[in-house]
Amino acid sequence: MWDEPEEPQQEQDLDLRVLRVGAQPIDDSGTLRVVLETTRGQIEGILHPVEGGTTAVICVGGAMGGTEGPADSLYARLHLLLSSAKVTVLRIQYRKPNEFEECVLDALAGCSFMKGIGATDLALVGHSFGGAVVIKAGELHDMVRGVVSMSPQLYGPRQVEALNKPLLLIHGMSDTILSHEASEDIYRRVLEPKRIVLYAEAGHSLIRAKQQIDDLLSDWIPARLGGVPDTGGREESETL
Repeated sequence: MWDEPEEPQQEQDLDLRVLRVGAQPIDDSGTLRVVLETTRGQIEGILHPVEGGTTAVICVGGAMGGTEGPADSLYARLHLLLSSAKVTVLRIQYRKPNEFEECVLDALAGCSFMKGIGATDLALVGHSFGGAVVIKAGELHDMVRGVVSMSPQLYGPRQVEALNKPLLLIHGMSDTILSHEASEDIYRRVLEPKRIVLYAEAGHSLIRAKQQIDDLLSDWIPARLGGVPDTGGREESETL
C-alpha cells in the first residue's frame, strides 16, 4: 500500500495549458503515441482514434501511473469494446504519478486535447488512485458526461457532492489494498445519478471480474455519452 499524497496546493497554483501536440503512429491499426507539451511539462499518452465519432473516453491509471489499466489490461482493449459506438480512447501517462492535483490537471489536459480534435462528449475512467482523479476531473470539466471509478481511494473525492455527473463505481469485495468500503462511502455521499457494482471474489486489480467489467462498460459508457439516463442502484455480483 502506498503513502498518502501530500496535502493539496492552493487552487490558484493549479494551472496548466496545452501548448502543442505531437503524434506518431505505433502500428498499422491507426493507434498513435501522443505527446502533449504543456506549461507544466510533457504528458504522454496513447490514442485510439475513431473516424466519424465525436465521443471519447480518457483513461488514467493508479498511483504509479501506467496506461494498461486493471482487469487484465482493460484500457488496452477498451477501444475495441467501444468501436461499434465510434468512441475514441485516450490513455494518459501522468507527468507526476501519485501527486493528486498534478494528475487531475493531466486528465483535464486530456479533455482539452480531445475537445481540440473534435470531441464533444467525454467519459473518464480511472482505477485506484486514478479513480479519485477522475471524480475530481469530472467535476471540473463541462464536457464530461460520465465517470467510471474503479477500486477508488478516498483521498481526493472528499466533496463528491460537487460531481453532479453520472458516476459508476466498481470495486472488488476481496480487495485487500483499498477496501470496497471506500466505494460504498463515496456512493452514499455522491448525488444521483449513481451506480455501484461490487464483485464478491475480485481483488484490487479486478482480474476475476474481467468479463463482467467488459460487458458493463460496453453498455454503460456509450449510454452516458449518448445522454441516456442511468437507472443507478447498488449491485453485488459473483465473478465468473
